[in-house]
Amino acid sequence: MRDATIINLVDAVRESAYPLTGVAAEYDPLMNLIGNARLVLIGEASHGTHEFYEQRAEITKRLIQEKGFNAVAIEADWPDAYRVNRYVRGGSNDPTPAEALGDFLGFPTWMWRNTDVLNFVNWLREYNDALPENAAKVGFYGLDLYSMYASIEAVIDYLEQVDPDAAQRARFRYSCLEHFGEDAQTYGYATSFGITPTCEEEVLNQLTDLQSQTAEYIQQDGRMKIDESFYAEQNARLVKNAEAYYRSLFEGRVESWNIRDRHMVETLNRLVAHLDQQGTPTKVVVWEHNSHLGDASATDMGSLGEVNVGQLVREGYGNDAVLIGFTTYTGTVVAASNWGETAQLKQVRSALPGSYEALFHQTGLPRFLLLLRDGNPVITGLKEPHLERAIGVIYLPETERISHYFYARLPDQFDAVIHIDDTKGVQPLDRNTESEMDEPPETFPFAL
Repeated sequence: MRDATIINLVDAVRESAYPLTGVAAEYDPLMNLIGNARLVLIGEASHGTHEFYEQRAEITKRLIQEKGFNAVAIEADWPDAYRVNRYVRGGSNDPTPAEALGDFLGFPTWMWRNTDVLNFVNWLREYNDALPENAAKVGFYGLDLYSMYASIEAVIDYLEQVDPDAAQRARFRYSCLEHFGEDAQTYGYATSFGITPTCEEEVLNQLTDLQSQTAEYIQQDGRMKIDESFYAEQNARLVKNAEAYYRSLFEGRVESWNIRDRHMVETLNRLVAHLDQQGTPTKVVVWEHNSHLGDASATDMGSLGEVNVGQLVREGYGNDAVLIGFTTYTGTVVAASNWGETAQLKQVRSALPGSYEALFHQTGLPRFLLLLRDGNPVITGLKEPHLERAIGVIYLPETERISHYFYARLPDQFDAVIHIDDTKGVQPLDRNTESEMDEPPETFPFAL
């Protein structure tokens, strides 16, 4: 792109942007854009940046208070998040929000066990507690599928309470997966290479069996009975989809990615249908990484055959869905150098020339909101593909171009974007984060 064109585009972005200085009313244009949408998907450009979590929570609070949103669904496993759901709705024995977050123990713990999430969970509990006695409370749910063995345990525990014979059948079916010591990747490897038969039929039969008995299990009155039945059924569905996901890991990235994101959308759709039974149209805020929530068809991902949550939600809900992304130019981030390693506070390198982040940096605005709908004249200039950065739970500055950048058409990917030029890492609740500010990083692919 010629220098004059870049200058003109930077000027156009600056003129169209809404500067953000910390005043709540500055998000009014975003609230107007959202209008009566039922799904608002709010991303993050990393899994370890304080400002992304903080601002996403502030927007979510307004959506709950002003537009009647009644659920928050996150990029986390169903049973782990459901413990938080019980807490924020006053249905658990956890005395504090920190303890309610206690099931988020697997790598990366800082992704949901950080002070920004803690503060939001505390706020949500207080908000729900202040509602009228019979009002539907705002829930907190997980959409991901990594909890195969925890979900197996949850299904059996539920059936032990309502149908001990069915629990015994479930235990027998799921025993097919017990030979791998709760190591789902080992199961995937063994079945992909024909070392052992798959458990596909067993997990499908268990889901079907549970579904066939649902009406009987919820005969007793009470909203919580219906919720617990739904919770158990979703765990059984997760086991079925996770079994397919782990088998696909050794068949290529595209297939496994698509299974995972399709599962998250399936979970979201079923959650919407379930909550609609309360009598008012369900409105859900979704928190995930940009790579999941930005429309994949507008990125390199789409050209590889990948789909994602944002694309599938747009296809299913049209203008009832609004997609919001975040970007940053530099700062710090909490991430690891290899999967399973200790979290580190890492320096985020200045964005590469030619990227959206570098272009936004040139505006000189520390923080701004940019709307990408309704004929904004800046959209035409931004539709030319640019590099965009994605930092997952692993960040490797020395291989940044290969590991952390892809091409995207931002106005087709998101309906709005929030740029925060200089950001800092989240504060984990578990104080074992190291600093790597002066150490050379190692090489490893990124993970989202």
